[in-house]
Amino acid sequence: MIKLIDLLENKILVPRRSPEERSENYIIATQKKIQQYIKGGSKGDLHLIGTPVTSLPQGLTVEGYLNLYGSKITSLPQGLTVGGYLDLNSTPITTLPKGLKVKGSLFLRNTLITSLLQGLTVGGDLHLEDTKITSLPQGLTVEGYLYLPSIPFFKKYSKEQIKQRVHGVKHIIYL
Repeated sequence: MIKLIDLLENKILVPRRSPEERSENYIIATQKKIQQYIKGGSKGDLHLIGTPVTSLPQGLTVEGYLNLYGSKITSLPQGLTVGGYLDLNSTPITTLPKGLKVKGSLFLRNTLITSLLQGLTVGGDLHLEDTKITSLPQGLTVEGYLYLPSIPFFKKYSKEQIKQRVHGVKHIIYL
């Protein structure tokens, strides 16, 4: 004879969806969030922290912050404009797109990026901690702080030598 308590326990412990189905649903929900943001006129911030999104739609403009910290993002659309900060910390991204405009700070800590775009302008701080970057491109403009700790390549240059290479650095460079 089956006890009522055994039936209840079995029903409670049976997941309604498989892990694969939950993951797929999360991807769909994230894509819907991006589409709703675009339909809403790209106003405000777009937070996609830790999401499974690997790319964003072409022509995307983000009025506020674009936070992709810890997401699975591998590419950004060409011509992406971000009105606030762009956080790519702890993502698998390897390159930045042509025409990228960041009016706030750009966070690249703990990424696989090895080089920056020529002529890149960052309206705030540029964080390069724990990256594989080995040089700074011509025409790089950083209007805030430039953070270079834990990058051995830059240890051989003085702050003044780096300031000569980077335009618009108005604040102390941390080595």
